[in-house]
Amino acid sequence: MDLTNSIIDYSRHLKRRNYSPNTIVNYLSSIKQFVLWIDKPVETVTYADMSAYIDHMLGEEMTPRTINCNLFRIRSFYDYLHYDKGLRIENPVRKGMCLRLSKPLPLYLRDEDVEKFFKVIKKHRDQAMFKIMLRCGLRVQEVADLTMDAIDMKTRQLSVYCGKGRKGRVVYLSNDAKEALSRYLRHRSGPRMKKIFLAEKGTSKGKPITARGIRHRMEYYAKKSGVRVSCHRLRHTMATQMVNVDANLMTIQSLLGHTKITTTERYSKIHSSKRKQDYFRAMDEIIERQTDVSATSVEPERFFTRKRRLDVSKNFEVARTDV
Repeated sequence: MDLTNSIIDYSRHLKRRNYSPNTIVNYLSSIKQFVLWIDKPVETVTYADMSAYIDHMLGEEMTPRTINCNLFRIRSFYDYLHYDKGLRIENPVRKGMCLRLSKPLPLYLRDEDVEKFFKVIKKHRDQAMFKIMLRCGLRVQEVADLTMDAIDMKTRQLSVYCGKGRKGRVVYLSNDAKEALSRYLRHRSGPRMKKIFLAEKGTSKGKPITARGIRHRMEYYAKKSGVRVSCHRLRHTMATQMVNVDANLMTIQSLLGHTKITTTERYSKIHSSKRKQDYFRAMDEIIERQTDVSATSVEPERFFTRKRRLDVSKNFEVARTDV
């Protein structure tokens, strides 16, 4: 088997399936790392080889999620070789090989941390970028890809044309997010650029800012404010805040662009002010009922009191004498 041509054909196969460029790069990178490590013909790889490769990835301190992603991509490549290329090879990546994943709760910012973070941001562009993440729940790449035609200030709508998995959605601008964005657009240079957020320094000045550039600004403000924050944590904060005011989970799912409601349900497990109120209200009622029962209950009168036992004993003595 010509491995090089097979990988090129697989790349074309992914393009035909309309995978995004970033996804294709990630798939090919995983396959390249595997091929370089295995050091034997791909068609001769066994289940034992894959187990050894998992041990290798664990030794490289890859996270379970990263390892599972690599296994999924390699499995997909073998499926392509078998079903599309017609090679008679068994897929060495079995379904039960994936690592168990922990399910940590999403990390979010407290209200005082949000205020502390935004207090140190003076640039109009950065205020607008991060306020949109916080209020609209956008991912960092979605913010970098925002274009001028995606905004409708009148209806306060913001269209995400190509989100994760090439899925589009509509989100809405809160009052403070709209003000921050309007303020930035009034001072924004490069009116002919379609992308909204532009680099303001260096050789890329006037060109669209990248997701990496946005993360760099986030790291700068996180260090300056002393708040442990990331771009994705602002997105988590938006979802958590909506859950705390009893927003519908289906609405939050739509705004975040989640495919499955189970992904959105994670936020309902975080500290919820409504759940806290329900708990303490219920406990207060339970304790109050127990108190009322204790106060109204009267201990039943004992039949065999000391006096009654003495009387019964006397009666038995009298009965014996008569006999």
